[in-house]
Amino acid sequence: MADFLQLSGKRFLVCGVANKKSVAWLIARTLEEQGATVIYSVRSDARKKSLESLLADRPVFVCDVEKDGAAAALAAEVAAAGHAPLHGIVHSIAFANYSEGFKAFHETKRADFLQATAISAFSLVELANAFKPHLARNASVVTIGISSLLVTPDNYGYMGPIKAALESATRFLAKSFSADSEVRFNVIGSGPLKTSASAGIPGYLESYLYAEKLTFRKRALSTQEVADAAVFLLSERSSGINGGTVVVDAGLGSNYFDKEIIRLAMRPEAKS
Repeated sequence: MADFLQLSGKRFLVCGVANKKSVAWLIARTLEEQGATVIYSVRSDARKKSLESLLADRPVFVCDVEKDGAAAALAAEVAAAGHAPLHGIVHSIAFANYSEGFKAFHETKRADFLQATAISAFSLVELANAFKPHLARNASVVTIGISSLLVTPDNYGYMGPIKAALESATRFLAKSFSADSEVRFNVIGSGPLKTSASAGIPGYLESYLYAEKLTFRKRALSTQEVADAAVFLLSERSSGINGGTVVVDAGLGSNYFDKEIIRLAMRPEAKS
């Protein structure tokens, strides 16, 4: 079939483009390659200006989800501009305050935790509620999570519990919307990626390289691979998936006992 995903002519809102390395940008670009129209939401006027060359001639709106009422204002603006109904939303928004450097989890400040929760998790709930009247009956909403909520990486800190909240919220949204629509909500559980946002996490490079060794193929996960999975979830070809998490990690979550990793851990002085 020439158009398997059947995305041509459909409209999607993509939230969270920061630069050309962003998961959100690669999802949006792939949607456009499939013939879809993409409407963009960025966090500030400064970000919008920095993306002028990348998003030239595309509809771009500003929405700082940390501000009360921002999601409702965005929905009203998008609808007023004639971009409804939407066939899907991409939520690729996350923030954690590492300005004071890395701290042990038990030292997390209340203000930092609540701010990160509002931006990274509750914003999905607010966007879903605001756009509910402007979504096609069978629209698809996709958010970006992490590949495992059971691991406890030291340098991820309080974002682990917040990503857990995001995943749980996704399931509850799927249930809530099912009362009067067929709108689906799913999570892409992504393994570590080489993005500008991840570069701000203390010690991330070492974790990224370690994760690469744990993949079955011994090659790091690419951002495009995550984008491709997200685009599938946005299409009606994934209509049977709702309230779920699709893990995209190149197998690292199943390869903790890789013989090479064990060898290096037990005999780090050994040479290949």
